[in-house]
Amino acid sequence: MTGYFSSYGAVVVLLLIGVGIFAGGLFANRMLRPSRPTPDKLMTYECGVDPVGEGWAQSQIRYYVFTYLYVVFAVDAVFLFPWATVFAAPGFGMTTLVEMFAFLAFIALGILYAWRKRVLAWT
Repeated sequence: MTGYFSSYGAVVVLLLIGVGIFAGGLFANRMLRPSRPTPDKLMTYECGVDPVGEGWAQSQIRYYVFTYLYVVFAVDAVFLFPWATVFAAPGFGMTTLVEMFAFLAFIALGILYAWRKRVLAWT
């Protein structure tokens, strides 16, 4: 196989080998594992605690909002570290500073919006 599709042929062959190894591992696991199901093993549990009562419970949305805000600040921190290293490089000073202030302005706008909608009130 020569020409344009020869490199794709190698990728397909490697993909098939990978799928074969994966499927072989799953098949070997199925054949070699012990299978002794008991009612205790088949019972559902959450974090090692036996289920009691109904399986449906409500949770408040504010916990998810705080989680999303944490993710926003974590992503913000991830972008601040490379900025701090590039800022000191020659020729990037003012441009990098303006770009980072624009980025921080977008983050501040999101926080201001959440504060105005009273999302950040923990009551």
